[in-house]
Amino acid sequence: MSAAVIIDEGGRLLLVRKAGTSAFMQPGGKPEAGESPAQTLVRELAEEVGLRLDEADLVPLGEFSAPAANEPGFEVVADVFRVGIGDQTPVAAAEIAELRWVTRAEASEIDVAPLAAAYFLPEA
Repeated sequence: MSAAVIIDEGGRLLLVRKAGTSAFMQPGGKPEAGESPAQTLVRELAEEVGLRLDEADLVPLGEFSAPAANEPGFEVVADVFRVGIGDQTPVAAAEIAELRWVTRAEASEIDVAPLAAAYFLPEA
């Protein structure tokens, strides 16, 4: 899978919650046949949060793993990218029920997926 680290000017991380789930996680998703991790993320960000990007907007951060938020007993392995979105404003679309910009302190008040909680919540 591919996931995005999108930080706003206030240092907050963008998290999304899919319909029918409680955990907030980084936007992204699973690849379709033949897609590279970067292609997957560009497609998923367009579908899920309406961002129009290309691969040049993505900076690879590496491969990370953590327990899956919505599938007990499974582990998620994600190719993670830092993503610059310019002046675009993400909006919840497709299966996304809600999006939030959160600091580490605010994240303690919501259910955050292990991948985001372990590696990507901002320090401030």
